[in-house]
Amino acid sequence: MVGWRWIPTSSSAIRPVTITRKNSLFAGSDAGARHWAIANTLIQTCKLNNVEPLAYLTDVLQRIVSGRTKSHELRTLLPWDWHPDSAHTAATG
Repeated sequence: MVGWRWIPTSSSAIRPVTITRKNSLFAGSDAGARHWAIANTLIQTCKLNNVEPLAYLTDVLQRIVSGRTKSHELRTLLPWDWHPDSAHTAATG
């Protein structure tokens, strides 16, 4: 079609949210749904802050489990403050 352009609308912008909401119905339990909501919130926050979610979650979980990040430093691991671990990036990249 000549002159036709797809223009994003509010319905296309919320489509992933709608699909996500439907998928969350199958979390299995209230606790599962809460955990799922936390994970999805982190993933969506990463996307809003131009952070690759898998790299972010992998790095943050490794830092917490290994003890490299102490409880009083957890704020530095929020997606908008997070910076990849340069030592880990150099070793794997």
